[in-house]
Amino acid sequence: MKTVTKAHIAVLLTNLFFAANYSLVKMVSPSLVGPFAINLFRVGISLLLFWGVWMVGSTSARIRRKDWMRFFWCALAGVAINQMLFIKGLTLTSTIHASLLTLVTPLLVTVFALWVLKERFTFFKALGLALGIGGSVLIIMQKEAGQQGSDYLLGDMLIVLNAIAYAIYFILVKPLMETYSPLHVIRWIFSIGFIMMLPFGWNQVAEINWQVIHWQHYLAILVIAIPGTFFAYYFNAYGIQHIGAGITGTYIYTQPVFTVLIAVLFLDESFTWQKALAAMLIFSGVYLVSFRKQKVL
Repeated sequence: MKTVTKAHIAVLLTNLFFAANYSLVKMVSPSLVGPFAINLFRVGISLLLFWGVWMVGSTSARIRRKDWMRFFWCALAGVAINQMLFIKGLTLTSTIHASLLTLVTPLLVTVFALWVLKERFTFFKALGLALGIGGSVLIIMQKEAGQQGSDYLLGDMLIVLNAIAYAIYFILVKPLMETYSPLHVIRWIFSIGFIMMLPFGWNQVAEINWQVIHWQHYLAILVIAIPGTFFAYYFNAYGIQHIGAGITGTYIYTQPVFTVLIAVLFLDESFTWQKALAAMLIFSGVYLVSFRKQKVL
């Protein structure tokens, strides 16, 4: 099998793993394990595996002194804030709400690129941002009954804040990806981010009632940590290395499809016409803000 083909399969699996996380988190959090404790497990286990991969290789683990502060800010935005807000928000809202709102990340990246990188503001970008924001507002306005969300509004807002944090991370990490290998960057960002998360997650770990945790809950946590985090980030880095960040990034649009299918089949969530309309608005918005870039490439 060609390397490029392997890279496409790896990136597709990445988004399938991420999609499965939405439903798996619902199995254990917040009823059995706190959301910050879930983050501590997934980042901690993945961190051990990332360093294990490094130990069997021959690459250097060094970071240039001038890059340490950028690694710090990337870890804060991309791991500590991003992942803690995501899991906490997911425990309060539905998986379908969360997966669709995650799609606003490319829109937010465009906003920061316009502001920080001074990119040109075109008609297509303006229309795309308007459609994307409209779709997001439509999702947030939907109040639903059921067991999958205890506070939809707060959960949805935390997911949006998570997307903002990730968009900031995406802008900050680009220079590091040009200097170091993707796995080198992720390994150190996870290391620093894990230390940042310890004060928030440690208390929730201590509060876990291990007597009510059954084998399927342990399995769910392991799947969230290993395929859903370690392999997902590893495969994503493999995709960036062999097919580029642009193509790898477009696979995010498959994630809500996987998420909706899993949520409808296993969590009895409903996919209404309002959600379909909101998804169409967000997809259209993402396409329009990237339209000019695609034409140039």
